[in-house]
Amino acid sequence: MPRILVTGASSGFGRAVAAFFLDRDWEVIATMRTPSGDGLPVSDRLRLLSLDVTDGNSIAAAVAAAGPLDALVNNAGVGMLNVLEGAEINRARELFETNVLGTMAVTRAVMPAMRARRSGVIVNISSSVTLRPLPALSIYSASKAAVGAFTESFALEAAEFGVRARLVLPGSAPETSFGRNAVARMGMDVPEAYGPFVQAVFRSLQSPGEKTQALDVAQAVWRAVTDPAAPMKLPAGADARAWFREAGLDTA
Repeated sequence: MPRILVTGASSGFGRAVAAFFLDRDWEVIATMRTPSGDGLPVSDRLRLLSLDVTDGNSIAAAVAAAGPLDALVNNAGVGMLNVLEGAEINRARELFETNVLGTMAVTRAVMPAMRARRSGVIVNISSSVTLRPLPALSIYSASKAAVGAFTESFALEAAEFGVRARLVLPGSAPETSFGRNAVARMGMDVPEAYGPFVQAVFRSLQSPGEKTQALDVAQAVWRAVTDPAAPMKLPAGADARAWFREAGLDTA
């Protein structure tokens, strides 16, 4: 039975990915800072593990407990919506520690076993915000662009040993708690001079239009894991696919 480890599986995209693979008879290791099965199907193929992607000891313990993996999904991440002047540098550092270095650290931890078996797939969750410049997202976009650049280069190393690495780029997903969690964790102290500008950004983000559902991300991850011919970058969501087309990227 194939086995997948998903980081950040307590809610949103990660939880959807875990449930999707469970429905398709995979053994799923759902990891999160505080393990909870809320919102996940009850299954004897589901294991919950504690994992803080910013803590090397936590990563080592989780990877050891998980056992041999056929796939890893680096989904754990932190959001930030603010102009540069409103963001404290220590918060930006925390965001990069989770989004970028956390992804690298977990990938590094699973790679020796995958390399030895000469098989495995690593899927990193980036974002469609990397496809165009957007206001009040400079720090978050920079972190996700770093994930993309890392993954594309790392994929060349991993391919030498039969291991595939791919990127999934979701669009805007109002149904998830990602935005609320980002504000709760990172704060949003917008400088007064930027107030009207940021309010206009908020209104544009909340406007009707094509959006991404958590299921879209799960389906894109499934393709990345199960289709050896999947492209390096896969869009997830109607808005992400539209942006891919505008950027001249393959959406097939």
